[in-house]
Amino acid sequence: MIQAHNISKSYGSLKVLKGISLEIKKGEIVSVTGASGAGKSTLLHIISTLDRADGGQVFIDGIETGKLNERKLAEFRNHKVGFVFQFHHLLPEFTALENVCIPAYIARLGKKEAEHKAMELLDFLGLKDRASHKPSELSGGEQQRVAVARALINQPAVLMADEPSGNLDSENARLLHSLFFELREKYNQTIVIVTHNEELAEMSDRRLFMRDGLMFGHKV
Repeated sequence: MIQAHNISKSYGSLKVLKGISLEIKKGEIVSVTGASGAGKSTLLHIISTLDRADGGQVFIDGIETGKLNERKLAEFRNHKVGFVFQFHHLLPEFTALENVCIPAYIARLGKKEAEHKAMELLDFLGLKDRASHKPSELSGGEQQRVAVARALINQPAVLMADEPSGNLDSENARLLHSLFFELREKYNQTIVIVTHNEELAEMSDRRLFMRDGLMFGHKV
């Protein structure tokens, strides 16, 4: 599902990624761990098309993303990649349902179909009764689950998560971690997670460790 070959990235004279290669299979849950500054988030941003590498190639679902122009890349990202971040980035003036629908509207899905898909996801995530609530009326765990629903509405090939439980208490973190495996069970979802959470890293199918811009892999 994801192939990265010899990815390099620098900011000025600082080399952040020094020739990283990896492969992630469809339906696999892979965690990327390592100390702050190791290059984890930079790698995630590049393989998820939010940033471009200085060198190397990235393929998602057989498409070489580096060859797409900005318009095609934005379209590809909307359809193929879902994002969950440490901070949920929900729009405060919209309800949970409306927040989930936004990527579907960008993909030009009709309002009725978008809302139907959004309600299905919110129901699956235990939030059906919270659909009309705005983010300020939801708990932190509920807000993050709304963000997960938003990431999934276009049925992406890959779900990318950057410290997804970093802003949650331990109970909600555990619920979110279990949810990732439920998503794989239900949708055969491929999930890449950057995390400092040892429990989540240990649960993953594979754990990759980064240090000084280099990748080290080992089976959990």
